[in-house]
Amino acid sequence: MAEANTKVQQIIKDNAVVVFSKSYCPYCRATKQVLSKIGADFKAYELDQLPDGAAMQDALEEITGQRTVPNVHINHKHIGGNSDVQDLYKSGQLEKLLKESGALKA
Repeated sequence: MAEANTKVQQIIKDNAVVVFSKSYCPYCRATKQVLSKIGADFKAYELDQLPDGAAMQDALEEITGQRTVPNVHINHKHIGGNSDVQDLYKSGQLEKLLKESGALKA
């Protein structure tokens, strides 16, 4: 568990925008579609396709308090899941956050 925790924290630290996802999840797909539509540069980790994906999901729950996917981090901060991303998008705040993180060109 400590190894997965360290790995997840390093991924969050190394990427301006990270989506911890599952390939079959419709909510994850919706989050990635919004980010792609805006033109965000993001990294997606499909936990169901990684050998240590279950351990990474356990680590995410420990770090963020959120067990579900998508588990989204922008500018090294936990944003939440799909409904949080959609709300930020509708309010215009998502683009602002992405520009601040450097994941979206102004």
